[in-house]
Amino acid sequence: MDKYTKWLENLTIGLLLLTIFTIFIDVVLRYAFNNSSITIQEMGWHLFSAMFLLGISYTLQNDAHVRVDIFYANLSVKRQAWINLIGFVIFVLPISVLIIYNGVDFSYQAFLLNEQSGDPGGLPYRFIIKGVIPLSFILLIMSGLIFVRNNLKKLKL
Repeated sequence: MDKYTKWLENLTIGLLLLTIFTIFIDVVLRYAFNNSSITIQEMGWHLFSAMFLLGISYTLQNDAHVRVDIFYANLSVKRQAWINLIGFVIFVLPISVLIIYNGVDFSYQAFLLNEQSGDPGGLPYRFIIKGVIPLSFILLIMSGLIFVRNNLKKLKL
């Protein structure tokens, strides 16, 4: 496992643990102390969103993404590699570029407007979570390029 993949794994696990901890605190506050915090609830949503978005790259790196395995599993290694390469070029790369292109402006506008939660006591700095969107797709392209490299190696067998 290379450093990039290990970093993605640690990041995803860290976000998962933070999400669990945040939700645990929210539940304890709500049911044990009859108190609730919009900030903690939103933090749980933001951490879950970041974990999901950044976990996409990790999933691709480990070849654990969703596909129609009922057909894929019966193909030769070379055909699987071709499907992976074509799938990256046709699906992953274009949508990633589109989301990065629009996502940077999306988060930048939130920064310029100093966008924050509409709920009283909610989180400020909405641009941070919005900035995770293009970041996650930049990381997805990086993971995809490593994925392409690994599949090209399979074709040279």
